[in-house]
Amino acid sequence: MSLITIVGRGHGGTRAISHTLIASNVYMGEPLNRSGDLLPPQAMYEACRLLARSVLWQGDLRWDFSQLHTMPIPTEFTDLIHTYLHKVLTAPDEHKGWKIPETTLVFPWIVRMFPEIKYIHWVRNPRDNILARHLTDDLKDFGVTYPDAETLLASRYPALLAAATVAEDKEELLWRVRRALSWHYQHAIVAATPKPAHWIVVRFEDFVRDQTATLARLEEYLGIPLGRIVVRSETVGRYDRAEGASYFDFLEEGMREFGYAIPS
Repeated sequence: MSLITIVGRGHGGTRAISHTLIASNVYMGEPLNRSGDLLPPQAMYEACRLLARSVLWQGDLRWDFSQLHTMPIPTEFTDLIHTYLHKVLTAPDEHKGWKIPETTLVFPWIVRMFPEIKYIHWVRNPRDNILARHLTDDLKDFGVTYPDAETLLASRYPALLAAATVAEDKEELLWRVRRALSWHYQHAIVAATPKPAHWIVVRFEDFVRDQTATLARLEEYLGIPLGRIVVRSETVGRYDRAEGASYFDFLEEGMREFGYAIPS
């Protein structure tokens, strides 16, 4: 019996791998929403807020995650995760798993709870990722302390802020900063966590551009045949057709790690 989970920020194309696993007779729990997320999510959300209490914000764009790797995991946290995953963990299916983007926010303790399962780290170019809203855009909703978006804009990108003369443009710019901060934070928490025994990184763009080759990698990793789903090429590189800012320089480290081009 194998257990699989997906790590990746919301609006990162994670529904593609969830739908692929569902099409491949992997039980992903029930009920599911259109994105292939296991519902209801409330216990997972509470688990995110519980873990966030042990993350130390060091100011600016730095967090200390170190105690997450050594402190006792609170019983309340494990109870919440077992509540959320009850249908998956008790299912008799040979291959099963779950997907919800908020798993990324609790990744350090999920790895400690489930060290032997198979993890798929699903990444997407943040320039596309920050164009649309997701529940994790404002990390304060999950107990995470991070810089105020308008203060950050004023100090690091004053020209962008000054150019947003229309209220709607300014509001969208602020949300893109928050989404970029969310992407950056989630990259940081994953990067700071010792990786489990079974770990693979897959770029959404590679899945869209060459599904056959990407699935071959995943089939070798998971040890099961995978079904094909319909993908749309226009989901890659949307930032080229979008108005407004889609890049902030604090994204550079993560983008380089995953091989994304840095705009000049």
